[in-house]
Amino acid sequence: MKAAIIILSDPKAGEEALGRMFNGLAAAYDFKQKGTETGIYFQGTGTRWPGVLAASSHPIHALYKALEDKVVGISCGCADVFGAREEVEKAGFDLITDNSVPGTSGLPSIAQISADGYTVFIF
Repeated sequence: MKAAIIILSDPKAGEEALGRMFNGLAAAYDFKQKGTETGIYFQGTGTRWPGVLAASSHPIHALYKALEDKVVGISCGCADVFGAREEVEKAGFDLITDNSVPGTSGLPSIAQISADGYTVFIF
């Protein structure tokens, strides 16, 4: 099995979004600990998370740092739309443009992720 964790929750949306983010990363950590090939993608308003989680004072920072090597990248089009591109570039993550959605700079291709044998989990 291979697992793709897609984070869509918005750090501006309060506790529910924080819970989704935490559980997404906890699932990725579980897969990583079991040796499962795992990739984390930030998409939609979730592209704002890398900038937020970079702060060492954030309660999920340590978990995030333990999984940085599993972050495949950030949706380029979503980072543009939701104003996260600068923070994403500062964090050094790849901007993914595989899915050429009209009117955008591109998003990750969920179809390709699935075709590559990944089970997709959305948080």
